[in-house]
Amino acid sequence: KEKMFSRLRHAVFLRRFPAVNAPMKRAFSSKIQDEIDPQMMNIDELNQEMKSIFGEKPSPDGFSGPATMDFSELKSKVESLKSTKPENSDLLSHIEYQKSTHSSKELASKVASDLSKLTHVGISGEAQMVDVSSKDNTKRTALACCKVFLGKRVFDLVLANQMGKGDVLGVAKIAGINGAKQTSSLIPLCHNIALTHVRVDLRLNPEDFSVDIEGEASCTGKTGVEMEAMTAVSVAGLTVYDMCKAASKDISITDVRLERKTGGKSGYWSRGE
Repeated sequence: KEKMFSRLRHAVFLRRFPAVNAPMKRAFSSKIQDEIDPQMMNIDELNQEMKSIFGEKPSPDGFSGPATMDFSELKSKVESLKSTKPENSDLLSHIEYQKSTHSSKELASKVASDLSKLTHVGISGEAQMVDVSSKDNTKRTALACCKVFLGKRVFDLVLANQMGKGDVLGVAKIAGINGAKQTSSLIPLCHNIALTHVRVDLRLNPEDFSVDIEGEASCTGKTGVEMEAMTAVSVAGLTVYDMCKAASKDISITDVRLERKTGGKSGYWSRGE
């Protein structure tokens, strides 16, 4: 075998370098073509050349079997091996599944941990009312405000108390107080607080033809009254609009906001401080 492959390499060398080995080439000139592209030799050409050199009969050195090697068949076998899945593909798939499942569990655990830090969100992400039973009862107050722009014509009518529905500021004041007491019915997750005091004041502002509304709520309890104060001024502002809408649709309610609060774990807070 080693002698046959040696002869094969020598023949290929002669084929690729005919100019350098002219004398040796002549020994095979009857079996090898005169010219061959040194850059291009595909499998079929290599098979034909080997067949022309050694023939299909057993060689004199005792090597039995075909003298040619079918590289195309070998290539097809290699490709088939590449495309064949390993026998343990099911095991590999199971391992990948376990990895993905483990990652999903870790992600779910992290999300659950993050959700537990949100006081108004349940473990599965749903909204919930906060349990305040463990909190201390403290004196709590909140002050909120808003502004209602009337325009000069409507402002003058309100100032003269000539609106068709009657006393705009008086009705809006009562509506604001009532709104503060109904906050837990209007805002789903608000607690039903036993208010100890609600104040709503409305003042006409001739500088910009508006109504400045201020609302304050107080209680002694386990949760704050910020929402009650802001609901009071919001309802009062909506009532002003309702009382004046026949005279103008251009009325706007703006700047509903908390100005100050006291009590609770966070203590005192004031806007701008």
